[in-house]
Amino acid sequence: MRLYLSSFRLGDHPQRLLELAGHGRRLALVANALDGSLEQVRRAGVDREVTELASLGFFVTEIDLRDGLAAVKRLPEADVIWVRGGNVFVLRRALADSGADAIVVDLLERDAIVYAGYSAGVCVLAPDLHGLERVDDVTAVHDRSTTALAYWTVQSCRTSTPPATRRRATATCSVPN
Repeated sequence: MRLYLSSFRLGDHPQRLLELAGHGRRLALVANALDGSLEQVRRAGVDREVTELASLGFFVTEIDLRDGLAAVKRLPEADVIWVRGGNVFVLRRALADSGADAIVVDLLERDAIVYAGYSAGVCVLAPDLHGLERVDDVTAVHDRSTTALAYWTVQSCRTSTPPATRRRATATCSVPN
Protein backbone atom coordinates (compact mmCIF):
# COMPACT_ATOMS: atom_id res chain seq x y z
CA MET A 1 0.00 0.00 0.00
CA ARG A 2 1.48 3.33 -1.10
CA LEU A 3 0.13 6.59 0.30
CA TYR A 4 1.16 10.20 -0.08
CA LEU A 5 -0.89 12.30 2.34
CA SER A 6 -0.53 16.04 2.74
CA SER A 7 -2.27 18.63 4.87
CA PHE A 8 -2.18 21.20 2.05
CA ARG A 9 -1.77 20.63 -1.67
CA LEU A 10 1.50 18.94 -2.69
CA GLY A 11 3.06 19.47 0.71
CA ASP A 12 6.76 19.98 1.28
CA HIS A 13 8.01 16.72 -0.23
CA PRO A 14 6.59 16.20 -3.73
CA GLN A 15 9.68 14.17 -4.64
CA ARG A 16 8.37 11.47 -2.29
CA LEU A 17 5.21 11.24 -4.41
CA LEU A 18 7.38 10.71 -7.47
CA GLU A 19 9.36 8.01 -5.64
CA LEU A 20 6.18 6.21 -4.63
CA ALA A 21 4.87 6.38 -8.20
CA GLY A 22 8.08 4.92 -9.65
CA HIS A 23 7.89 5.14 -13.43
CA GLY A 24 4.10 5.52 -13.36
CA ARG A 25 2.99 8.97 -14.47
CA ARG A 26 -0.74 8.47 -15.20
CA LEU A 27 -2.61 10.41 -12.54
CA ALA A 28 -6.35 10.42 -11.94
CA LEU A 29 -7.47 13.66 -10.29
CA VAL A 30 -10.61 13.35 -8.15
CA ALA A 31 -11.89 16.82 -7.29
CA ASN A 32 -15.38 15.94 -6.12
CA ALA A 33 -14.79 17.47 -2.70
CA LEU A 34 -15.42 20.75 -4.55
CA ASP A 35 -18.81 19.70 -5.94
CA GLY A 36 -20.67 21.98 -3.54
CA SER A 37 -18.71 25.01 -4.75
CA LEU A 38 -19.66 27.41 -7.50
CA GLU A 39 -18.68 25.97 -10.88
CA GLN A 40 -16.06 28.67 -11.55
CA VAL A 41 -14.49 28.01 -8.12
CA ARG A 42 -14.46 24.26 -8.81
CA ARG A 43 -12.95 24.79 -12.29
CA ALA A 44 -10.22 27.09 -10.91
CA GLY A 45 -9.37 24.50 -8.24
CA VAL A 46 -9.16 21.70 -10.80
CA ASP A 47 -7.04 23.82 -13.14
CA ARG A 48 -4.62 24.67 -10.31
CA GLU A 49 -4.27 20.98 -9.38
CA VAL A 50 -3.67 19.98 -12.99
CA THR A 51 -0.97 22.63 -13.38
CA GLU A 52 0.84 21.67 -10.14
CA LEU A 53 0.69 17.92 -10.80
CA ALA A 54 1.67 18.25 -14.46
CA SER A 55 4.71 20.30 -13.38
CA LEU A 56 5.95 17.14 -11.64
CA GLY A 57 5.68 15.20 -14.90
CA PHE A 58 2.30 13.54 -14.36
CA PHE A 59 -0.22 13.09 -17.16
CA VAL A 60 -3.33 14.30 -15.35
CA THR A 61 -6.88 13.25 -16.16
CA GLU A 62 -9.78 14.52 -14.12
CA ILE A 63 -12.11 11.72 -13.06
CA ASP A 64 -15.42 13.36 -12.19
CA LEU A 65 -17.34 10.88 -10.05
CA ARG A 66 -20.58 12.64 -10.97
CA ASP A 67 -20.20 10.88 -14.33
CA GLY A 68 -20.91 7.57 -12.57
CA LEU A 69 -19.70 4.15 -13.66
CA ALA A 70 -18.01 5.42 -16.82
CA ALA A 71 -15.70 7.58 -14.70
CA VAL A 72 -15.12 4.97 -12.00
CA LYS A 73 -14.07 2.36 -14.57
CA ARG A 74 -11.16 4.64 -15.51
CA LEU A 75 -9.63 4.67 -12.00
CA PRO A 76 -7.70 1.39 -12.41
CA GLU A 77 -5.95 2.85 -15.48
CA ALA A 78 -4.10 5.33 -13.24
CA ASP A 79 -0.80 4.86 -11.46
CA VAL A 80 -1.72 7.53 -8.92
CA ILE A 81 -5.13 8.63 -7.68
CA TRP A 82 -4.93 12.20 -6.35
CA VAL A 83 -7.91 13.18 -4.19
CA ARG A 84 -7.91 16.89 -3.48
CA GLY A 85 -9.33 18.81 -0.56
CA GLY A 86 -12.68 20.48 -0.12
CA ASN A 87 -15.72 19.28 1.78
CA VAL A 88 -15.14 15.76 3.16
CA PHE A 89 -18.87 15.01 3.35
CA VAL A 90 -19.41 15.96 -0.28
CA LEU A 91 -16.40 13.85 -1.27
CA ARG A 92 -17.56 10.84 0.75
CA ARG A 93 -21.03 11.05 -0.77
CA ALA A 94 -19.52 11.15 -4.31
CA LEU A 95 -17.30 8.14 -3.54
CA ALA A 96 -20.24 6.15 -2.18
CA ASP A 97 -22.75 7.11 -4.87
CA SER A 98 -20.36 6.27 -7.71
CA GLY A 99 -18.97 3.06 -6.20
CA ALA A 100 -15.46 4.52 -6.39
CA ASP A 101 -14.94 3.82 -2.67
CA ALA A 102 -14.89 0.04 -3.24
CA ILE A 103 -12.65 0.40 -6.31
CA VAL A 104 -10.14 2.56 -4.44
CA VAL A 105 -10.00 0.16 -1.48
CA ASP A 106 -9.47 -2.78 -3.83
CA LEU A 107 -6.70 -0.96 -5.73
CA LEU A 108 -5.01 0.00 -2.46
CA GLU A 109 -5.18 -3.52 -1.06
CA ARG A 110 -3.61 -4.89 -4.26
CA ASP A 111 -0.98 -2.12 -4.25
CA ALA A 112 -2.09 -1.28 -7.78
CA ILE A 113 -2.04 2.51 -7.21
CA VAL A 114 -0.56 5.26 -5.11
CA TYR A 115 -3.32 6.99 -3.18
CA ALA A 116 -2.40 10.63 -2.73
CA GLY A 117 -4.05 13.86 -1.78
CA TYR A 118 -4.72 16.39 0.90
CA SER A 119 -7.27 17.63 3.39
CA ALA A 120 -10.64 15.97 2.59
CA GLY A 121 -8.78 13.48 0.39
CA VAL A 122 -6.89 12.36 3.48
CA CYS A 123 -9.75 12.59 5.98
CA VAL A 124 -11.94 10.29 3.90
CA LEU A 125 -9.51 7.45 4.73
CA ALA A 126 -10.53 7.51 8.39
CA PRO A 127 -12.86 4.87 9.87
CA ASP A 128 -15.60 7.48 10.22
CA LEU A 129 -16.17 11.18 9.69
CA HIS A 130 -17.46 12.08 13.16
CA GLY A 131 -15.98 15.33 14.38
CA LEU A 132 -15.29 16.67 10.89
CA GLU A 133 -18.56 18.60 11.00
CA ARG A 134 -16.50 21.11 12.99
CA VAL A 135 -14.47 21.97 9.88
CA ASP A 136 -16.80 21.09 6.98
CA ASP A 137 -20.45 21.81 6.29
CA VAL A 138 -22.32 18.55 6.78
CA THR A 139 -25.50 20.14 5.43
CA ALA A 140 -23.87 20.30 1.98
CA VAL A 141 -25.16 16.76 1.37
CA HIS A 142 -28.69 15.54 1.93
CA ASP A 143 -27.75 11.96 2.82
CA ARG A 144 -24.68 12.03 5.03
CA SER A 145 -22.44 9.00 5.11
CA THR A 146 -20.35 9.01 8.26
CA THR A 147 -18.39 5.91 7.40
CA ALA A 148 -15.20 6.42 5.48
CA LEU A 149 -12.74 4.11 3.78
CA ALA A 150 -11.64 2.81 7.21
CA TYR A 151 -7.89 2.92 7.19
CA TRP A 152 -6.63 5.52 9.69
CA THR A 153 -7.87 8.13 12.03
CA VAL A 154 -6.86 11.46 10.57
CA GLN A 155 -7.22 14.76 12.38
CA SER A 156 -7.90 18.05 10.63
CA CYS A 157 -8.08 21.47 12.18
CA ARG A 158 -8.77 25.02 11.13
CA THR A 159 -6.21 27.65 11.93
CA SER A 160 -6.15 31.42 11.66
CA THR A 161 -2.58 31.24 10.35
CA PRO A 162 -2.49 32.02 6.60
CA PRO A 163 -1.58 28.96 4.47
CA ALA A 164 1.61 30.60 3.20
CA THR A 165 3.05 30.85 6.72
CA ARG A 166 1.71 27.58 8.07
CA ARG A 167 4.07 24.60 8.33
CA ARG A 168 2.68 21.85 6.14
CA ALA A 169 2.55 18.23 7.16
CA THR A 170 3.21 15.48 4.67
CA ALA A 171 3.19 11.77 5.33
CA THR A 172 4.20 9.02 2.98
CA CYS A 173 3.73 5.36 3.48
CA SER A 174 4.68 2.27 1.60
CA VAL A 175 3.53 -0.94 3.21
CA PRO A 176 4.56 -4.28 1.70
CA ASN A 177 1.67 -6.65 1.02
